[in-house]
Amino acid sequence: MVGSIKKNEFKYESEKLAMMYYRVAIILLGAQLLMGMIIAIQFLYPAFLFEIFDFSVARMVHINALVVWMLFAMIGSVYLLLPSETGIETVAVGVGKLLFWVFTAAITVVVLVYIFVQVGAGTEASIWLIHEGREYIEAPRWADIGIVVVVLGFIYNVYATAIKGRRTGIITVMMANLLALAGLYLAGMFFTTNITVDQFWWWWVIHLWVEATWEVYVATVAAWSLIQILGAKRQIVEMWLWIEVAMLFGSGILGMGHHYFWIGTPEYWWEIGALFSALEPVPLVAMLVHVIYDWGKEAGRQGGKAHMTNTPAFVWIVANAFGNFLGAGVWGFFHTLPQVNIYTHGTQFTSSHGHLAFWGAYATILIGMFYMGLQRAYGVKTMKATFNFKMAVWLLNGGMLGMTVALLISGYGQVLVERAQFGATWEGFFISQNAIWFVQGMGWRLAMGAVMLVGFIFLIIDLLTIGKNAKLSETVAKA
Repeated sequence: MVGSIKKNEFKYESEKLAMMYYRVAIILLGAQLLMGMIIAIQFLYPAFLFEIFDFSVARMVHINALVVWMLFAMIGSVYLLLPSETGIETVAVGVGKLLFWVFTAAITVVVLVYIFVQVGAGTEASIWLIHEGREYIEAPRWADIGIVVVVLGFIYNVYATAIKGRRTGIITVMMANLLALAGLYLAGMFFTTNITVDQFWWWWVIHLWVEATWEVYVATVAAWSLIQILGAKRQIVEMWLWIEVAMLFGSGILGMGHHYFWIGTPEYWWEIGALFSALEPVPLVAMLVHVIYDWGKEAGRQGGKAHMTNTPAFVWIVANAFGNFLGAGVWGFFHTLPQVNIYTHGTQFTSSHGHLAFWGAYATILIGMFYMGLQRAYGVKTMKATFNFKMAVWLLNGGMLGMTVALLISGYGQVLVERAQFGATWEGFFISQNAIWFVQGMGWRLAMGAVMLVGFIFLIIDLLTIGKNAKLSETVAKA
């Protein structure tokens, strides 16, 4: 992704390790988009690749690629910011590189098994060698254990480096959050015979792991990036970080209740879950608005000269703040109200919310971190927007918004036909799948997926060229 970079262009080996993680992350992002296109086609044309590459397998790879590419990018981003925040090289960067190759090899094997073996009998061997059959976290048991080992090694690196070096508020929050992130993943590694209890713990991974600890992680990365890009005041961003941590306990845990509606838990979770789940993105948006306000005032005092070291990364951070607010907050709130969710649960409303929330809350900030990594890799002081960058931003974000609306329309058709008219019967389900609004919505979902794929191509081109061009421009300017 970074082209031919000399080793001496990295100030720290940790930054080099970060770029290794980023390369795998971008490949997995491409795989996720490709799988998304396949299942979008199969929704409209069920015979497409029938008994060759079935919908259930393509969907499984699509979702798991999403989780894994983000994990790769998250780990890489921590290795990128760790030397900057602590003032020293990562303590055991060699161990980090070894764990990177272990993680990459394990994920490669898992994906190949998904694609070529696909499914197995409901036996203990299948759980260990093929997949565990739990939606979103289907990795076989051996890979689950491997992920835990890799993450434990990663956490050791963070803690050992932070203890030895400078410990800022950002690093302190990151340290605490990584323990929660690793610990909550364990909730998805055991089974109970009671399906309600099993689903209860499964949602601890799907929601509290992703929608709480990941949210705090995003806030730490955004805080560090705003300091680097805009010269934001550390006390301001760290203040909002601690508010975000408070929201983890005040809204993340309670907000998880919006998943409890239909699995046999008490009814009081209905209102609690619906209300608090919408509050999670608020501190991140507030942080960005506060920083931009201060940045604007400072620019005014300096005669309009605004300090910005990395325009592409900043644009993606802005996209993250408001994409998070729309996808996780607004879309989540109106979909998770129990009075609405009784009709929308299990329809394309869920898919509409899920796509915008994951893209807005996590994908955008991680793509921004790719640009932060490139700036350090090439050792350039400023990185400006290019034509390829602008095309990538508009096509990727525009495609996602279009897909979100298209899925919303299909979900609305399902609610009217399948739920309201036919009372959520099997007959209603099959009739709604052929209703004109549903089919047209899925058609537009496919078209918007194609738009995103084109945007991804522009993104790849930009990531491969922007650093070299920025370095060349600075070299010419000095000459």
